[in-house]
Amino acid sequence: MITTEQSCPCGSGKRYQDCCNPLHIHVDSGQVVARTPEQLMRSRYCAFVLKNFDYILKTHHPEYLNGLTLASINTGPHPHWLGLEVLSSSETPAHNSQAANQAIAEPRHGTVTFKAWYKLEGEIDAIYERSEFIYQTGRWYYSQGQQMTAKLPGRNDACVCHSGKKFKQCCLKSL
Repeated sequence: MITTEQSCPCGSGKRYQDCCNPLHIHVDSGQVVARTPEQLMRSRYCAFVLKNFDYILKTHHPEYLNGLTLASINTGPHPHWLGLEVLSSSETPAHNSQAANQAIAEPRHGTVTFKAWYKLEGEIDAIYERSEFIYQTGRWYYSQGQQMTAKLPGRNDACVCHSGKKFKQCCLKSL
């Protein structure tokens, strides 16, 4: 488990207490919500690291659950998460259109492309995904994602765990 004083697993460089923790503890009340799709994606990655699967479900748009339940998420095996790399992030601004003399806000959408590196059963791999998000009722929700194939870094590239070491001197060595 992580303490609130430790660096946040999402890779923001902030302490957990100043980063994803407020989102995690206020998920029910809505007092603190993600302001951007990227912030939500980072908080969801952090929730996976901490096995806070309740947060994962509550930030997943209900129309896109496709049978996902707390029980199914809790079923292992669970990987050892190594690091998150955000490659791109964007969102569409809200637009108002006139319909029947009323201003109607069109839904906001966002995308985040990332690699979430993990180790499982002696192998290093990544979830490489272009995730889609929907802003609804004052909150961002994950809806769905397009999976892509990740390529392992080269031996002399920076390690995926953000240790500052070369891949060959860090996580590759642990295989």
